[in-house]
Amino acid sequence: MRIDPERHRGKVALVTGGASGIGLGIVERMLAEGASVASFDLRETTVDAPGERFLSLTGDAVSEADVDGAVSRTVERFGGLDLMVCNAGVIEIAPVVDTPYETWRRVMDINVDGVFLGSRAAARHMIAQGRGGVIVNASSGAGRRGVPNLAAYCASKAAIIMLTQSLAIELAPHRIRANCYVPGHIETPFWGGIADGFARVTGKAPEEIIEGFRSTVPWGRFGTPADVAASVAWLASDDAEYVSGQAIAMNGAEFPY
Repeated sequence: MRIDPERHRGKVALVTGGASGIGLGIVERMLAEGASVASFDLRETTVDAPGERFLSLTGDAVSEADVDGAVSRTVERFGGLDLMVCNAGVIEIAPVVDTPYETWRRVMDINVDGVFLGSRAAARHMIAQGRGGVIVNASSGAGRRGVPNLAAYCASKAAIIMLTQSLAIELAPHRIRANCYVPGHIETPFWGGIADGFARVTGKAPEEIIEGFRSTVPWGRFGTPADVAASVAWLASDDAEYVSGQAIAMNGAEFPY
C-alpha cells in the first residue's frame, strides 16, 4: 500500500478505540501520512511516533464527559480537529432468545451511543472552527444483513450507517463530511473472542469457525487493519472531497453490494 507522508501533513485526527486492531491501524496510517494524532481508548496507546505529533488519551467512549474532554484536549494540544474516527466497539455472540437485555444495551451503548457522542463532539468543534472537517464511523458488513447469533451487533452497526447518513446531510452546509467504513472479516485481536463465541453456540471448534469464515471471502484471505486504514486515509483526504454520506466496504468481495 502506497503511503504518502505529506498527504495529511498539518491535519489533526482523533481516533477512538485506537489502542489495538483497526483503530491502531488507523492511528499508525494517519501518523505515517503526516497528521498529528490523538488516540482515545480505555488503555494507553503505544506507537512509534514523534511525541509532538501523538497524544494518548484514556477514557470511556460512552462517557459524555470523557468524549467531550478528549476532543477538547486534542484541540488544545494540536490547535484544531480535522478528522474524527469513531472506531470503538464491541461484539456479543448469542441467539436472540438467550441474549440478556443488559448485553443488548451494552452493545448498543458502546457501538451506537459511542459514535453519537464522538460525532457530536467533533461536529461542534469543527463547526466552531469554520474550516470543515471529516467524520468517519465504524460500521460493519454485519450492518448490511442479518447474521444468526449477532442480532445486537448487526442492529448496532446498521444504526451507525443511518446516523452517519443523517450527519452527512446536516453537516454539509458546514463543509463537514461524514462517512462509514464497512469492513468484512478483519484479522484483529477481536477474532479470538469471535471464534470462541461462535464455537460456544454452534459446537464447532474455534479453528473450524475461523476457517469457515475465511472460506467465504472470495479474495482468499481476511483483511488487515492496514486495509481498513488505507480506506480511512483516503476518505479523510482532499481526493474524497465530494464523498459524504457513504458506507464504504472493504471485504475481499464478500457481501457484495
